[in-house]
Amino acid sequence: MKSNFILCLTLLLGFGFSQAQNLPANPEPGKCYVKCITKDEFKTIEETIEVYPAYTTLEVVPATYKTVEERVLVKEATKKFTYVPATYETVDVSYIKKEGRSDITINPATFGKSSRTFETYPKTSGWEYKETVCSSPNKEDCVVACFVEYPAQYRDVSYTTLATDANTSNVPVSEIPSTYKKQVIKTPARMEEQVIPAQYATIKKQVVDKPAYTKSVTVPAKTQTVTRTVLAKKGGITTWEEVDCGLLDANVLPIFYELGSARITPASKKVIDDTLLPLLNNKPVSIELMSHTDSRGNDDYNMSLSQQRANSVVNYLVSKGISRNRLIAKGYGETRLVNRCSNGVDCSEGEHKKNRRTEFRVISN
Repeated sequence: MKSNFILCLTLLLGFGFSQAQNLPANPEPGKCYVKCITKDEFKTIEETIEVYPAYTTLEVVPATYKTVEERVLVKEATKKFTYVPATYETVDVSYIKKEGRSDITINPATFGKSSRTFETYPKTSGWEYKETVCSSPNKEDCVVACFVEYPAQYRDVSYTTLATDANTSNVPVSEIPSTYKKQVIKTPARMEEQVIPAQYATIKKQVVDKPAYTKSVTVPAKTQTVTRTVLAKKGGITTWEEVDCGLLDANVLPIFYELGSARITPASKKVIDDTLLPLLNNKPVSIELMSHTDSRGNDDYNMSLSQQRANSVVNYLVSKGISRNRLIAKGYGETRLVNRCSNGVDCSEGEHKKNRRTEFRVISN
């Protein structure tokens, strides 16, 4: 109710009554006043803190090169050897075609004749009994003993004697000479040496001009800016601020959003800059921002969308330096239609547009 936020004072109110009720002193007829209890005033400060210390790193500076030319051996010197064969000449060489020898002649043994007388039976003697003619019947009476001597018996034996034994004698046979043709070296074989010189080429190569080295690089500390709110002025003081009485009721702002979005258009930001910012910057009042939708779409979705849209206005004002505790955002969805265009009712686009509104009003804090 309007009576909850404002007090319209008339000249009928006396000074004593105003003092007793702690009302504004010296009110003017037809004016509206809002009771403002000053709140703690805060300010946002930014503080830079070091979140990472400075440190030194070593950076390797790579070696640099330069191109130089160099004469290099590409084929070593060598020697070529040419073989020169030997030359020959033909000579007669004597040789023994058949060697001389000594033939052996056999001289047979020679014999002589000789004889020898051998006693073939020795000389003997002895008694020999001979019978004689006698008239005695006893034969022994007729036996005569005679002593008989027999001479030795001899025999001449001829035999061959060895005059000379068999032997040999050498008969020389002369050798048979002959000749043959022979090639003998007139000039011996040899190797003729030829020097083949080395071959060179010029190459380009990269050599280290400046070796690699390290240099220190100081990495600066990393800082982070922390935004924090600090108490700038203690509130709690009751004041009365004169306001336009019309601002105590809901005032429609021509703020529009992109379809199905809570994003404020650039044109709507200008409306906020021209309407709300001067009021909030000139007077320490608080305002309520109320956002509404038409009845089309899901009810819950419309309620959420309207709250987001009201929040968008608050966030924009905060970005312009207005303290958030002076702002109240409230989304009403399609609960506060200004015409008959509720769910299921066929309405024109213009009628629906009247329900898609954002309102604000000054409230007592």
